[in-house]
Amino acid sequence: MKIFKPTNKSLTTVVTLFILTLFFGTNAMAQEKIQMVRLAKIKVDPLQLDKYNLALKEQMTTAVRLEPGVLTYYAVADKTEPSHITILEIYADTTAYKSHIETTHFKKYKETVKEMVKSLELVEVTLIGSANKMDK
Repeated sequence: MKIFKPTNKSLTTVVTLFILTLFFGTNAMAQEKIQMVRLAKIKVDPLQLDKYNLALKEQMTTAVRLEPGVLTYYAVADKTEPSHITILEIYADTTAYKSHIETTHFKKYKETVKEMVKSLELVEVTLIGSANKMDK
């Protein structure tokens, strides 16, 4: 039976690999960012709903097109109260969100809709999971 006797070279290699694993593993974990997910619950003046929806769609499509940190927007209206809108917003992280609210297109949206929005509730949520046909 052969007994393995570590040489200086093999020991150095193992220690080097261990240190690299620690360094790169920690670095990768530090770079992993937590997405920011929120729901915006909005009540819009029913008489201005069409104008609001146009402004919302313009803001959403512009943000997704121009901002790498804006990952997803889904806006839905209550079937019985179409002026009650809920938006699912997903950002790469809080830095992306903070950058988003400073953009020209977001400020234009806020200015455009300020007299249309009757109430706004922002709810921070945790994404449990997602599934869609594009995940295949």
